[in-house]
Amino acid sequence: MDNLTVIKIGGNVIDDPTALKRFLTAFAGLSGSKLLVHGGGKIATQVADKLGIETTMVEGRRITDQPMLDVVTMVYGGLVNKQIVAKLQAMDINAIGLTGADGGTVLAKKRPVKDIDYGMVGDIEEVDSGQIQFFLRQDLTPVFAPITYSAAGELLNTNADTMASAIAVDMAVHNNVTLIYCFEKKGVLRDPTDDDSVINELTPALYANYKTAGAINKGMIPKLDNAFNALGNGVSKVIICHADELAQAVNQGAGTTLKIGI
Repeated sequence: MDNLTVIKIGGNVIDDPTALKRFLTAFAGLSGSKLLVHGGGKIATQVADKLGIETTMVEGRRITDQPMLDVVTMVYGGLVNKQIVAKLQAMDINAIGLTGADGGTVLAKKRPVKDIDYGMVGDIEEVDSGQIQFFLRQDLTPVFAPITYSAAGELLNTNADTMASAIAVDMAVHNNVTLIYCFEKKGVLRDPTDDDSVINELTPALYANYKTAGAINKGMIPKLDNAFNALGNGVSKVIICHADELAQAVNQGAGTTLKIGI
């Protein structure tokens, strides 16, 4: 099996041009096949404000009505995605910018309404790993924006952490996959107020203990749920690290490495 590194980069890094350039330089320097999934950052909110479209967040998640879907599609699938692709081209990486609709790569369904109506938000149903593998075999580097599509032909806003996990799991059929979540922290922290309190290795049992103690909370919980789901479904290695430490993390010299069992 070939090796494949699937990397997700968070919105806080995308919002910082200097940090993004450092990350993309490190990404470009990685050997072997690789694939990037990016979040959206604050640009969609800024564009929505300029257009007079109200941004509504519930528990840290964006409510995506039709006007907001138009904005996130333009910003995530257009502006942010193509800026990243252009920067990678300048670094001699032949990148191809994609949403889940392109090539039918990531099919989703509109999230059913329970306590909260999130609007045009997609829960992933299927990844066409064969199509993504085809891109890789053409020596292309896929760069995915967090937009998927439904069987009814709707575009859907989709959580980028979930998208990275789902793609990694399905690509594990063809490859030995390492999944890396890069963001603005050095890894998963024992103490959220101490950036140096990195947990080097995290198991499901330790994860449960830290959640109970309140050390791991808020946005880290869905990220780690996605990460452990990937590790339990065919992905060989999962690492969570600072965007500036990508190269070291690939060699297991930085960040938090997730493990199943003792």
